[in-house]
Amino acid sequence: MGRVEGKVVLITGGASGLGRADALRLAEEGASLVLTDINLTEGEKLSDEIGDSAIFLEQDVSDEKSWEIVIAKAVKEFGRLDALVNNAGIAPISNIEQTSTEEWRRVMGVHLDATFFGCRAAIPEMARSGGGSIVNMSSIAALVGLSSYLSYSAAKGAIRSITKSIAMHCLEVENNIRCNSVHPGSISTPMVHNALEKLAGIKLMEQEDPEAVRKKMRIGEPLDIANMVLFLVSDESKHMTGAELVVDQGATIGQASR
Repeated sequence: MGRVEGKVVLITGGASGLGRADALRLAEEGASLVLTDINLTEGEKLSDEIGDSAIFLEQDVSDEKSWEIVIAKAVKEFGRLDALVNNAGIAPISNIEQTSTEEWRRVMGVHLDATFFGCRAAIPEMARSGGGSIVNMSSIAALVGLSSYLSYSAAKGAIRSITKSIAMHCLEVENNIRCNSVHPGSISTPMVHNALEKLAGIKLMEQEDPEAVRKKMRIGEPLDIANMVLFLVSDESKHMTGAELVVDQGATIGQASR
C-alpha cells in the first residue's frame, strides 16, 4: 500500500518544475491528483501520463473565483479533498529600484493571494473529509536577503508567516488540518536555469558536465522537494504543523570552506 494511498491532493503549478515532480511522486505512492496550471498543454500531457488517478484543470491561481470552481470539481471527481499543495509561482529578477508596481502586484497575486485564496477555499472541504494537510511552497528567499528577487522574497516571506497563522487557527478549531511550509534552495528547474543564465551567465544544461556543476553549486533536484512534499502530505507527518522545512543543502547556514 502506498504512503498516500486513497488521498486526494490538489497541486497548483502542477504542469512543470516542482509541481510536476510532486505529482509524479505522489501518484507513485497512491494519491489521486487534481493538477492545475495556466499551461494547458503540459498539464493535460502530465495528467494523461499519470492516468485515471489524475485530472487537470486550467487555473489562474490569482483569480479568487477560480478556487471555488477547482475545489468543487475536485470533490465532484474524487469525492473528497485531503491535501493542498500551493506550488504555483513566478520569480521575476528585479531589485528594489527596478521593480514596478505592476510586477509587485502580479508576484503577490500568484504567490500570496493564491495561497490565501487556496487555503481559505480548501479548509472547509478538508475538514468535511476529516482533516488533512496543507503544504505551502515558500523558499529560502523568505529566510535570507536576495537583492535580485525583491517581490519574490517578500511574497515567500509572507507565505512563511501565513502558514503559521493558518496552522494555529486549525489547532484552535480542532479540524485536524496541518499546515506547513517548504523552503527550497536552488533546484534544477526551468525557473532556476533561467535565473542562472541571467544572473551568472551559466547555461547549466550546456555545460560539459552539468551534474558536476549542479553539485558544486549545491543545486538540488526536483525529487528532493517532492519527497518532502510526500512526507508532509502523508500521515507520517501527523504531529507536525506550523513548521518550516528547509531543503537547500546548507545554503542558508553559510559557505563551505572548500
